[in-house]
Amino acid sequence: MEEYRKKTADEIEKDVIFSHAIKAGKRIYYMDVRKTRKDEMYLSITESKKIVTGEGDDQQVSFEKHKIFLYREDFSNFIDGLTKTIKFIHEAEKDGADEAEPEAPAEEKAEDKTEEDFKIEF
Repeated sequence: MEEYRKKTADEIEKDVIFSHAIKAGKRIYYMDVRKTRKDEMYLSITESKKIVTGEGDDQQVSFEKHKIFLYREDFSNFIDGLTKTIKFIHEAEKDGADEAEPEAPAEEKAEDKTEEDFKIEF
């Protein structure tokens, strides 16, 4: 029987085929493509949030991490759900937007995008 052991950090990094980091304030989102033991690729999404506790000399920094593993057979459903959710948020914000708020530049306005802009074929 195959022996299972915990992987070291170096071994985990070797499993990553492709990686993309998205910085967002105190959070960083890591989009990592990995392979299963059967050589099937999947997406690992990690949210890393910086947590600062204490003050002055007693200040300590740590990172809280959350992971989602998304497998190929679920990509389409995930993209469809994410697209619908993003579209809902943009429409709700557009309907409830205060007219006094400055508008984002045209190239950054997500409500100008259609659902087709978010579709990915697999």
